[in-house]
Amino acid sequence: METAGLFDLQVNGYAGIDFNDAGLTPAALDHALQAMLAAGVTRCLPTLITATEADLTARLAAVDAAVAASRLGPLMVAGLHLEGPFLNPAAGFAGCHPAAAMVAPDPALLDRATAGLRCRVRLLTLAPERAGADAVIRWAVARGILVAIGHADAGAAVVAEAAGLGVRMSTHLGNGLPQMLPKLDNPLMAQLAEDRLTAGFIADGVHLPVPALRAMIRAKGPGRSVLVTDAVSAAAAPPGRYGFAGMAIDGAADGSVRLPGGRTLAGSALTLDRAVRNLVAWDIADFTGALAMASGVPAGLLGEAPAGRVVWSDDLQVRSAQIGDVVYRSGIAGDAA
Repeated sequence: METAGLFDLQVNGYAGIDFNDAGLTPAALDHALQAMLAAGVTRCLPTLITATEADLTARLAAVDAAVAASRLGPLMVAGLHLEGPFLNPAAGFAGCHPAAAMVAPDPALLDRATAGLRCRVRLLTLAPERAGADAVIRWAVARGILVAIGHADAGAAVVAEAAGLGVRMSTHLGNGLPQMLPKLDNPLMAQLAEDRLTAGFIADGVHLPVPALRAMIRAKGPGRSVLVTDAVSAAAAPPGRYGFAGMAIDGAADGSVRLPGGRTLAGSALTLDRAVRNLVAWDIADFTGALAMASGVPAGLLGEAPAGRVVWSDDLQVRSAQIGDVVYRSGIAGDAA
């Protein structure tokens, strides 16, 4: 069967390549994007996480230059996702992001860090409870940037206010939260209940237990649910140690990625085609519904139509994928005939 391509709104790295590396080269980016095409992804938002202003500016400049000079970047990269640095630094909310680099929301910082970028920021994740968040939300919305809540301790009133200002998404809902929360009055319930928010979900069976994922997608509905990978350099790569935004991370055989010696998750090793298969295997959605969450719904959030095409086998493996003149077929990428 043939479908449109998949669209990953949150991918930090892939196939041994870290998009948060200030030394990112066009060749490295092409290597990662070619591996993503093999998973049916034809469009994506390389995601940069919290860093100091100097590091963030350097990393943005590097990925921008790599996209412009690469073969696949202009075809597959729809823009950038900036996840931080305006997040909640409290334990549990920060996740693997460096809490010391988190700062109060400031539009001027974004003006400085993004000045001159050709590949613009299309998605911004922040914690709306932080002082100054309203100004950043207005700054982003005025520039057509999709704004999401993530790594946030935002109650129902703050979530509703943020949605009223134009926030339209929750980043990896259910994650970036402490293990212990008030039973019902908490950021997870507040975002689930807010119908103006579309939720991103990491369907790897590690970030969210399957029953919880099923319940959350039921609550949001398929039209307000998006599959993302939150992939890092350990995705589509053997288990082992990798780099991520200046940190060491360990990709395990069970598919989890963690900071060394701890329980803290550091992105995922998930591929987006596997996320689609997982939803079908777990009886959360049929193929049409799961595909929409990984293609049409995320593209629509950015005002785009799904791009490219993917041919699937009967067991939902990617047989071929194409974007522009570039084709993946049976493990081989190259020019279309």
